[in-house]
Amino acid sequence: YRSNAASIFVEEGTDLTLLGNTVHDSGNGIFTAASSANIRILRNHIFDNGIEGSIYEHNTYTESQGILYEGNHLEGLRPGCGGNNLKDRSTGLVVRYNWIEDGNRQLDLVDTDHSELRDDARYNDTYVYGNVLVEGEGEGNSQMVHYGGDSGDTSWYRKGTLHFFHNTVVSTRSGNTTLVRLSSDGEAADVFNNIIHASGTMGILDEDGTLDLADNWLDSNWRDSHSGGSVNDGGNLEGSDPGFTDAGAQDFSLSASSTCRDQAIALPSSLASHPIDEEYEPHQAVVTRPDDGSPDLGALEGI
Repeated sequence: YRSNAASIFVEEGTDLTLLGNTVHDSGNGIFTAASSANIRILRNHIFDNGIEGSIYEHNTYTESQGILYEGNHLEGLRPGCGGNNLKDRSTGLVVRYNWIEDGNRQLDLVDTDHSELRDDARYNDTYVYGNVLVEGEGEGNSQMVHYGGDSGDTSWYRKGTLHFFHNTVVSTRSGNTTLVRLSSDGEAADVFNNIIHASGTMGILDEDGTLDLADNWLDSNWRDSHSGGSVNDGGNLEGSDPGFTDAGAQDFSLSASSTCRDQAIALPSSLASHPIDEEYEPHQAVVTRPDDGSPDLGALEGI
């Protein structure tokens, strides 16, 4: 086999659903090409893919005209593999209600070299919400999310907004972690209603672009950046402990005393088609999110 061989390779096809699979020990676990459209990747267990010593193979590597990731459990790649957990070059990308742990980056959301995807209006908005993102000690890149492009041709980059809300982000790194890298000044991120917790120090933005940060829970020692980047701080809750039920056991639901309870703001009307009405249930399940009229921060509503 070629090193980038995939367990599931969608070369062409429309309205395809990949549901409930266990995908491991491939170069790329799941691969979709630009001639595919309306792909749904639902409630799969994806882990231990990649090629040792290489950064070019990933747990998933997708490039479709419309794609949804929902309810998946993405664990780390094989030891020694430098690829990303979820790498995508699609238009119409929605990543919601997943558990994504480790990899070089948890999310690498970059550009396409196919003009028909770049010309699609959906290319300029990417939606990441309701996910649990976990960064472990010793993982490759200290950046958890990369948005924009990596081809070097900035005219191809996404040039839009990463809508990042109601996620629970946890880093157990003892040193520095960076939440988001934006590839150029043409990219922006809107980050709200998240819980963002690091054992070391969390920097919010790396390099370029504009990031609006408001109505999140953050560790008190957070900073705009470790290396440059401008953050518009609109006001956030700060503290030393977000109040998880049992962080050591990766139970990131909220305890009764958590200060993150009832603190989320209502979604703007522009996000009406992306309501937070479900949540991830470990593992590979999506359930109705409890609604007491006062939503909590993060991916998991306290009961």
